[in-house]
Amino acid sequence: MKKIALLIIGLVLGCNSSQKTVTEAIEKVGPETYVESITEADLKKHLYIYASDEFEGRETGQPGQKKAVAYLKEYYQKLGIPAAKGGDDYFQKVPLEVMKLPTGSMSIDDKEYVLGEDFLTFSSNQGSYNEIVYVGYGIEEGDYSDYKGLDVSGKLILAKAGEPTKEDGTYAFSGTGEASAWSNMSEAIEKRGELAKNKGAKGMLYLDAQNYPRFKRYFEYMKLNNSGQMSIEKEEEEDSFFQVFLTDGMARGILEDIATNGTPSVIIKKAKIALQAANDKVDSQNVAAVLKGSKKPDEYVVISSHLDHIGVGADGQINNGADDDGSGTVGLLEIAEAFKKAADAGNGPERSIVFLHVTGEEKGLLGSQYYTDQEPLFPLAQTVANLNIDMIGRIDPKREGDRNYIYLIGSDKLSTELHELSEEVNEKYMNIELDYKYNDENDPNRFYYRSDHYNFAKNNIPIIFYFNGTHDDYHRPGDTPDKINYDLLQNRSRLVFHTAWEVANREARLIVDKVTE
Repeated sequence: MKKIALLIIGLVLGCNSSQKTVTEAIEKVGPETYVESITEADLKKHLYIYASDEFEGRETGQPGQKKAVAYLKEYYQKLGIPAAKGGDDYFQKVPLEVMKLPTGSMSIDDKEYVLGEDFLTFSSNQGSYNEIVYVGYGIEEGDYSDYKGLDVSGKLILAKAGEPTKEDGTYAFSGTGEASAWSNMSEAIEKRGELAKNKGAKGMLYLDAQNYPRFKRYFEYMKLNNSGQMSIEKEEEEDSFFQVFLTDGMARGILEDIATNGTPSVIIKKAKIALQAANDKVDSQNVAAVLKGSKKPDEYVVISSHLDHIGVGADGQINNGADDDGSGTVGLLEIAEAFKKAADAGNGPERSIVFLHVTGEEKGLLGSQYYTDQEPLFPLAQTVANLNIDMIGRIDPKREGDRNYIYLIGSDKLSTELHELSEEVNEKYMNIELDYKYNDENDPNRFYYRSDHYNFAKNNIPIIFYFNGTHDDYHRPGDTPDKINYDLLQNRSRLVFHTAWEVANREARLIVDKVTE
């Protein structure tokens, strides 16, 4: 009996020892094992197809874009990574429309003004107003408000570019010679428009003499090419806010001393707007696949890139978009393959990984906006981070230093932990030079606001934007697969994989310690 008991004890201990060894073997297999599947050869093979002439520049909603989404779907099916929507449905329909230039005119106190000569607008609108509310700069910041004491609900407002200054010439908000975002072209119009809309205004007449020529060039381009501005399709009942850009002459016809007048007031003038336009519907899709987490499947790490580009130019030349964003797209495919290999080996991510290819980035971040603002396939509250890849295959010719670099944008904007994790992961695995040049709040390029990560960031989801910078072939036919640095594309894709791996497998989700409004 004693011998039998000893034998049983030995077998039990042996089994436990064997089980522990297997468990340890799985635990010891880190991301290094799977990252090796991300190779120059595979990236090149993908990109020479994805950015070929056959895909016709992948213009949003056009046949080339349809070939692109079909290619992505087929590859995820081949990998065996399920569709985010379940079943065979890898496509998230994004309802878009192209707003064509309107036709018509405006009149102020029976004086008629001509569209394209006296004013510019890119949307249709009809209405009559008995007064115009002048709101100065149209700014509300801290204790300062140009709307103080004014009721603009349902009314037409008049605003001008710029921001208040002190007697010494410094800007009131910064206290220095540096202007705020209210003076930045890429943000100023949107900020004023959002504020006016939130105040209940119906529309805004806007004087910006410095930037009017830019609006004019865009207007003439659209008119010449019979093109339009793409946006997410609006519901018929949605109350639309409109903006009109004025020449100096038309603005002074409404308020003679507008250049020097800083006092908001009500202007008793009749305004009539009669602008009509026909909109074209656009059929486009995001592509989304998901690898469910092993321990925390209801928490999500989203890795994104935009799948389409700008198509064929007026001269018939194809804009292949190999770097923008073919490089990010094929990098994402290879990252997905590496994660799937880990999952197949029993070492999959603890949190779910969402592989999200979005449409309409070039048209205004539309696919990611639709995902975050209207139809999140997974709850934003449970989305731990977004790692966005947009142009990672080339070298910025203006940059000096090591060619093995990547620009990182936004890693420290919302989560100190994400930034520190990113630095540690790079130091441990890749040793790429992380360049934060464009992460500067005062960067005039404002890249933080110009790719799909921004729609996650505005929802307080920590993000990192991976970017190689622009080059002479940016948005030109010269952006072709033969100009990609595949060794750098491999390194940068591997960095994203390692970072996503750490975010997905760390014990606690990232802390958002820099919440923004």
